[in-house]
Amino acid sequence: MTHPSTDRDQQVFNQHRNLLFSVAYRVLGTVADAEDAVQDAWIKWSAADRSQVADPKAYLARIVSNLAMERLRSTRHQRETYVGPWLPEPILTSGDTADDITNAESVSMAMLVVLETLSPLERAVFVLKEVFGFSHAEIAEAVERTEAAVRQAAHRAREHVRARRPRFTADRSRQRDVTERFLAAATGGDINTLMELVSPDVTLWTDGGGKVRQALRPVVGAQTVAAWFAAIGKVAYQGVEPADMNTELVEINGGPGMVFSGSGRVIATVTFDFDAEGRIAAIHNIANPDKLQAIADGTTRDVGTS
Repeated sequence: MTHPSTDRDQQVFNQHRNLLFSVAYRVLGTVADAEDAVQDAWIKWSAADRSQVADPKAYLARIVSNLAMERLRSTRHQRETYVGPWLPEPILTSGDTADDITNAESVSMAMLVVLETLSPLERAVFVLKEVFGFSHAEIAEAVERTEAAVRQAAHRAREHVRARRPRFTADRSRQRDVTERFLAAATGGDINTLMELVSPDVTLWTDGGGKVRQALRPVVGAQTVAAWFAAIGKVAYQGVEPADMNTELVEINGGPGMVFSGSGRVIATVTFDFDAEGRIAAIHNIANPDKLQAIADGTTRDVGTS
């Protein structure tokens, strides 16, 4: 028979599970690592003297932040020796995520790519402060640093993100419209429409991880990027003929995205970053099969901040 307090502890943990995944995923950028961090947090929570815990939410956030930072440090080498650009692992999100602009922005592929350039400490501090609204004092306790060190890390991280990630007011319907038009133009091989939808210095990042043939460097410029996508409707991709390729418009990482599938598997995802005029400024194309499991599972993630 389960002890009532064990049931209660499990209940408290489950109540905060989504929050813990949300923190860990933003710090790590991968689903499997984030889920492992949440699982490890449960083990630590089970072993802790919970009678001393005044605020379970803050306590659990502290555990998972530390676990995520440790994990990020240990995976850094793999990311540095990765074949081609390393992009975060995409997830399916719900309309609730997209409706909250700050939330959607903080989990967007473009933001996660910027966060990848921070140190593990700066990344954890940025996520806890800017996304989840924890105070400097709470974060200092969470990451086991002085409050002064946390303020400094928060300032560095904020300046770094601001320089690389200008904030625009996202017009959600415009983004969806552009995505729909892009998809139609790509599958129809309409290079002129594709060039109208992208900014002149658009950048395409492709992540095949050495498992799938992709560009090993960013592809830059409207003409080149448009030509790349215009080939979708004409050329076999990963052994799948255009006629057998299924393309679906879904919400990925808080914004409109595309999932390509065929031969019974998910082949790639494509997400966009938009400029102030609503044109496509960056495209993230993930084709490494190891990173498509969360999309193939079809699980919609709640990455809310409460």
